[in-house]
Amino acid sequence: MNGLDRWSPIAAEVDITIPEEHKLPIAIVGAGVIVDVAHLPAYAAAGLEVVGLYDLDAERASMVAKKHGIQTVYPSLEALLADERVRVVDIAVVADAQPDIVEAAIAAGKHLLCQKPFVRDLARGRQLIAQAEVAGVHLVVNQQMRSDEGIAVTRAVLRAGWIGEPAAMSFNVDIGTDWSAWPWLVSSERLEINFHSIHYLDSIRSILGDPTNVFCAGGRRPGQIVHGETRTMSTLVFDNGVNAVLHVNHENLGGDYRAEFRLDGSEGSVRGTLGLLYNYPHGRPDTVEVFSNTLPTDGWLSYPVTKRWLPDAFLGPMAGLLRWIATGEPSMTAAADNLRTLALVDALYRSMDTGTAQPVAP
Repeated sequence: MNGLDRWSPIAAEVDITIPEEHKLPIAIVGAGVIVDVAHLPAYAAAGLEVVGLYDLDAERASMVAKKHGIQTVYPSLEALLADERVRVVDIAVVADAQPDIVEAAIAAGKHLLCQKPFVRDLARGRQLIAQAEVAGVHLVVNQQMRSDEGIAVTRAVLRAGWIGEPAAMSFNVDIGTDWSAWPWLVSSERLEINFHSIHYLDSIRSILGDPTNVFCAGGRRPGQIVHGETRTMSTLVFDNGVNAVLHVNHENLGGDYRAEFRLDGSEGSVRGTLGLLYNYPHGRPDTVEVFSNTLPTDGWLSYPVTKRWLPDAFLGPMAGLLRWIATGEPSMTAAADNLRTLALVDALYRSMDTGTAQPVAP
């Protein structure tokens, strides 16, 4: 059996294909850069219908709509929610503005794909989830890194038993990030974990489950323009003896960037790179390799990566929501699950603030 044949069951598991019968009309709240370069290209490639856009900046909404061939630019959120064609609302706005929009969309009976972080506090999140359940609508959070091909392959390899029992996972990300592209992030007191490493943390949860205790130290580069932490070192401890370590730095001035991940098991390892972060926002495909005593492999076996985190992975959460609506199978990034990612984020900030290890609230 050659390398490509060996990868066939893994490729089938990570494939994101939306059946025609699952597809529903979508409207988007927000017309920022991420909608332009990720949401809309991913949806177009999958043949999903985006019937309209709304943004507080009407000129920006019109420009993005014209670029992507979208016919309707709504004059208000109320107009979008009143459109009977719209079954799904994709929210891509700043975190503080999201909960009120979610509440209005629930009242209008729309299914929702929500931006991450879903909410600022867990109590508000539980309230919105309860309202959605009463209204019979589904809430999913756009934690799209779970659907990045490299991460999805790693998860599938572990599930397939190729590397035995998990032992440890790591992310080592050393890059330069220009935060000025998002002015609201420049003034955020919670930055790196809340808006960047939340992706890695959610991905780790999707592979290893929920940690019980964490420790985190955060820092800043002297003279940096942003208020929040831009360098973090985090350790996650699981009750089965597994651990995960994250070293993330956004202040690399030398340009020798790296963005690597690794999962070690009792019978092998998976290692790879996050291509997007080497040349953001265009990026390059991830790399993923596996070493396995179980198969066995002859050294490291490379997976033929063809997709990118941006825009391709942005289809994953939407596909999960549409499948949930059509079949009743809950999405992997359902809001209820995402509250556990937010609990992990909160625990890491408590650790950073106190200088002590902290439990993760269930």
